[in-house]
Amino acid sequence: MKISKILNNNAVVVKDGKEEKIVMGPGIAFQKRKNDPVPQAKIEKVFVMRDESEKFQELLRTLPEEHIEIAEEVISYAEEKLGVELNQHIHIALTDHMSFAIERIEGGIDIQNKLLNEIRGLYQDEFQVGLWAVKRIEERFGINVPEDEAGYIALHIHTAKMNAGNMMEALNITTMISEMIEILQNECDIMLEDHTISYQRLLTHLRFALQRVERKEPFHDMDVEMLQMIKEKYSAAFRCASKMAAFMKSEYALIFPESELGYISLHIQRILTHHN
Repeated sequence: MKISKILNNNAVVVKDGKEEKIVMGPGIAFQKRKNDPVPQAKIEKVFVMRDESEKFQELLRTLPEEHIEIAEEVISYAEEKLGVELNQHIHIALTDHMSFAIERIEGGIDIQNKLLNEIRGLYQDEFQVGLWAVKRIEERFGINVPEDEAGYIALHIHTAKMNAGNMMEALNITTMISEMIEILQNECDIMLEDHTISYQRLLTHLRFALQRVERKEPFHDMDVEMLQMIKEKYSAAFRCASKMAAFMKSEYALIFPESELGYISLHIQRILTHHN
């Protein structure tokens, strides 16, 4: 492979047959020129981005190299820790996001994440990667990075997992769950403890329920007598689930079947029992 374009000291564009590739490695372009062979021993990553190659090249040319390096370090750690191959778009989305976040923090601008609790509960493994990334950023750049940023990084990593959907879908679902949790807290006059198993189970159930509604997938039926028992015995929980469903219908035109409200009520009841 020969160099066709130098993007920065650690990234070059090469022609491999008729295919254009981006090759990265520490010092891979040091004292190199166009048409020089790529030093094979320095190659760490090879990318083929047919649809977004120009955008990725622009990032590699314009962003600080240390920002690109830390983002790649986080991506490699995430793939190893989660045991998955992330969608290559993560190299654009996360790199751009992290660079902007670092610039804001260095400029004294606060980072806030209103969905932090929901992200922490819904995407626990990804959030642990986010916490690791925050610590590495602090070590490398000598800045204080809030936990809120770990949430944003976790969301990027989750959506980059194969078949995990796109960022907008994940953000929409997380936002809707946050709104449903707020209704639960207001209706039952409680403050949820996000570290409890009951809370984690409720978040997970709501996520899959919303995905089923949006994708028009069938729900599990519930025995009529069981549903009636839940309505009578756990009336407060069922009333809360009904209000959550009414909100989703009015705000997002998403309709939950009554049987699903029964299952949601069981999760809410566990939380109420634990709280009391």
